[in-house]
Amino acid sequence: MTKEVRVRYAPSPTGHLHIGNARTALFNYLYAKHFDGKFIIRIEDTDEKRNVEGGEESQLKFLKWLGVEWDEGADVGGNYGPYRQMERLDIYNQYVNELLERGLAYKCYMTEEELEQEREEQIANSQAPKYGGKHRNLTPEQIAAYEAEGRKPSIRFRVPDNVTYTFEDMVRGTIKFESSDFGDWVIVKKNGVPTYNFAVAIDDHLMNITHVLRGEEHISNTPKQLMIYQAFGWEAPTFGHMTLILNEDRKKLSKRDSHIIQFIEQYKNLGYLPEALFNFITLLGWSPVGEEEIFAKEKLIEIFNPERLSTSPAIFDVQKLKWMNNEYIKASDLDKVIELAMPHLIEAGRLSADMDEETKEWAEKVIGLYREQLRYGQEIVELTEMFFNKEIAYDEEAKNVLAEEQVPEVLQVFTDKLIHLEEFNKDTIKDQIKATQKETGHRGKKLFMPIRVATTGQTHGPELPLAIELLGKELIVERLDKLLKDIGA
Repeated sequence: MTKEVRVRYAPSPTGHLHIGNARTALFNYLYAKHFDGKFIIRIEDTDEKRNVEGGEESQLKFLKWLGVEWDEGADVGGNYGPYRQMERLDIYNQYVNELLERGLAYKCYMTEEELEQEREEQIANSQAPKYGGKHRNLTPEQIAAYEAEGRKPSIRFRVPDNVTYTFEDMVRGTIKFESSDFGDWVIVKKNGVPTYNFAVAIDDHLMNITHVLRGEEHISNTPKQLMIYQAFGWEAPTFGHMTLILNEDRKKLSKRDSHIIQFIEQYKNLGYLPEALFNFITLLGWSPVGEEEIFAKEKLIEIFNPERLSTSPAIFDVQKLKWMNNEYIKASDLDKVIELAMPHLIEAGRLSADMDEETKEWAEKVIGLYREQLRYGQEIVELTEMFFNKEIAYDEEAKNVLAEEQVPEVLQVFTDKLIHLEEFNKDTIKDQIKATQKETGHRGKKLFMPIRVATTGQTHGPELPLAIELLGKELIVERLDKLLKDIGA
């Protein structure tokens, strides 16, 4: 590429960072870094009624958490600012005035009620609703009369007749629109604030944006933006529209979809690793060469090829995300896993925030037991339940194990050996399991399953000798004695 690649992620602070936003940001970031270009963040805050408090801060905070850095933006500066649209109103006004002077835009004094009536009449006549142009050619006298009434005008772009707008989409190939599909559209609202399609075209030009990667819902916005580019004789950027993200029922991902967590902040709070989420989201609508799916950020930057953006919708597979996060957890050092999981045990009331050093060391060992199977931090609460419940409630599978004929002998011998243990640790416990095998002649499942069920209440679980050590000698012997009495041994 001869020209420096410059791409942007331009969120509206109308909400917090969700999966769709994050994917747009990641693809632009990867594109810029792959081509040694610049990644810009621009805040599109002109919809003031819908802006939420903390929306901008949330977007930036959780992009940083994901591992995304930007070269220019409201918080880091740059040569093309301001980077918030509401701070650029004077810039837009210059271009609005030019369009008005050239007759490419005009003031429209129609009220909301009049526009709604026009829309209803068009629908009743089986016409596609669009602005009919009633105020396209007002006389100076008509304008004066409307202003005397106190009407505030919007400003509309005069859509040219018989023009075909064509662009080569990086994902979808050639896309065409006819100007006859559009009525004259509003570029400045009655409150003096520019509309999205006008402001974004001005900004992208002035910020030298070369490529625009965004969701497919923006395809219909593109011809309006091309109209602005052509009106000023500017070169348009290259557009690429990513496919939808669907849930597992192949329905569009919606904020109302309760099956899929939508917001990046929620994944952080659940104990997902940012590098795993970065990896997973990158594969929503883009695929690398080969079968490998686990990639570090640096590798994704190296191999990111826009030609491999998918033309089919991406499926958000919740189980795949959990699997991927587990892969990252297994590859992390134990301190990182502890840092991820410990807050959830504290939040659940299992541990005290000001626990003593002995309890902390014990809790760290408990967490370490589940490192191989932990899929996200909060899951530690459920996985470690047996360490915080004194009583055992045996399920049907456990009861079937305890009903086997060799169980009384195995448990009695094992209990006798544990009682006399002076050092109670995983190694000495392992030795006593072997000694029980030797004395009873029972091995394999016949030996291990009764011991596991009797001591932990579970038929499957982590390394047994260490689990028994962490449960403690007093509790284990108490459980074994009680069970032996219950089964009449």
